[in-house]
Amino acid sequence: MYECTFQQAKEGLEIVVICISHFYLFFSFVFETDSFNGVGELLEILGSIINGFALPLKQEHKVFLVKVLLPLHKPRCLSLYHAQLAYCVVQFIEKDSTLTPQVFDALLKFWPKTCSSKEVMFLGEVEEILDIIEPEQFKKVIDPLFKQLAKCVSSPHFQVAERALYFWNNEYILSLIEETSAQVMPIMFPALYRISKEHWNQTIVALVYNVLKTFMEMNGKLFDELTANYKMERQKEKKREKDREDLWKRLAAVEIDPPKDKDPQILSKTPLTSFIVKRENPGFGVVPGGEKSPNSAKRFVFLTNSGAVVEKPVKFETGA
Repeated sequence: MYECTFQQAKEGLEIVVICISHFYLFFSFVFETDSFNGVGELLEILGSIINGFALPLKQEHKVFLVKVLLPLHKPRCLSLYHAQLAYCVVQFIEKDSTLTPQVFDALLKFWPKTCSSKEVMFLGEVEEILDIIEPEQFKKVIDPLFKQLAKCVSSPHFQVAERALYFWNNEYILSLIEETSAQVMPIMFPALYRISKEHWNQTIVALVYNVLKTFMEMNGKLFDELTANYKMERQKEKKREKDREDLWKRLAAVEIDPPKDKDPQILSKTPLTSFIVKRENPGFGVVPGGEKSPNSAKRFVFLTNSGAVVEKPVKFETGA
C-alpha cells in the first residue's frame, strides 16, 4: 500500500495505522498498566488530527472519543497529560456539540472522590467546555453538572471550592446561568447559603457572598423564596435533632436490667412513644396495659414520632 501511487489511498492507510496504534496504546495504558510516558505526546498528535476531521464526524470518531479518550481521565497520573487530553475533548465538542452530554456523563462518572488536585483539573476542563458550549446543550446538563458543582463548592478543601466558585467570574458561563436561573439556583442555593455561615476559609466565604449577590440580582423573587424555604427546613431539622436528643435522654433515664429484688423503674405513666414487644427470649415482663405475661420479652422496639426505631433491652411498665 505504501508503494501505491494514489495519494488518497496512502493518506487513508496512514490514518488507519495511526488509529490502530493509538487504540492499542491507550487501551493498554488505561486497562492494563499505569506506566506509559508517551501519552502526552500522542495526544498532541491526536489533537492536530482531530482538528482536521471533516464534518459531520464519522461514527468511528465518536466511538474513539467515548471508548478511548474519555477513559483516559481515570489513571492517577492524569496530571502528566491532562492539558493535551482536555484539548482533544474540546475539539470534539467544537466539531459536534451533540457530544456534550456524553462528555459530561463520562466526566461525572470518573470524577475523583479523594484526590483534590485531580478534582481541580476536572473543574478546569469543565470550564473549558462551558466556554464553547451551546445554550441548548447547556440546558441538557444543568442538573448533573450543578449538583456536582454544589458538592465541589461544599468541599472542605479550599482550592476545590475556590476553583468551582470561579465559574461565576466567567462572563459567558454567567450569561448561561442567568438564562436558566430558575433551574440553577434551586440546586446551588442550599450549599451556598450553608457555606456562607459555616466554611472555615474566609476567602471562600467572600466568594460565596459574591455568588449569592449575583443570584439575588438575577432573580430576586426566586432568591427570597429559596431563602425562606431553606430557613424553614433548617428549623424543622433543628426540631428533629432536639426531639431525638430528648428521646435519648429519657431512654438514658430508664434503669436497664435492674436487680431482681428491685421493681422496674417506671419512667412515666403517660406513654412517651408507642412500642412493640419483640418476643425473642422467654421470660417474665410487663406488656402494654399493665398485664403480666410469662412469655413476654425484655427487649422493646420504640417507634418515635419522627419515625426512628430505637431498640433497648429495658423493663417498662404502663398503667398504675
